[in-house]
Amino acid sequence: MARVSLIAPETASPEVREIYDTALRGKPGNVQKALAHRPEMLKNFLSFYASVGRSLDRKLYELIYLRVSFINGCRYCTQHHVASSKRVGLTSEDYTALKAGNYSRYSEKERAALTYVEKLTRAPHEITETDFDELKKHFSEPEIVDLHMLAGLANLTNRVTDPLGLELEFPEEKI
Repeated sequence: MARVSLIAPETASPEVREIYDTALRGKPGNVQKALAHRPEMLKNFLSFYASVGRSLDRKLYELIYLRVSFINGCRYCTQHHVASSKRVGLTSEDYTALKAGNYSRYSEKERAALTYVEKLTRAPHEITETDFDELKKHFSEPEIVDLHMLAGLANLTNRVTDPLGLELEFPEEKI
């Protein structure tokens, strides 16, 4: 059960209702309903969320978001990204591998990103030049910035959704 009230479309202020209708096509999720307590933050968050990771291949985007969410044990984000990752072809075998931190099924580029993002999530202060040099073999500087921001975004949402007690808007899928 949510630890803060969720602002439903029918009780939302005109400003929030406009955000729900335009940016979210009338279908806000529970995270947006929680953020609606701060309309300006909701608006800025949606814009930021939409901009992060866009220089990366969509499959890699989902791999990264899922791996960070698995590391952090975030049920809400994991479930949302399991649903969206199916559109880029990820399977139950991918989820099992990602959950276990087994990257052997992925390309060299994907392995480099996943290995880096795992270290970035678990011990960011331990990132070395060697770690960074491995990224540079596969990614441009704009992509590296995007990769960092995507890992940060996943960590941010992982620390908002489950701790606020946000429930899924759809049936949970077993992984």
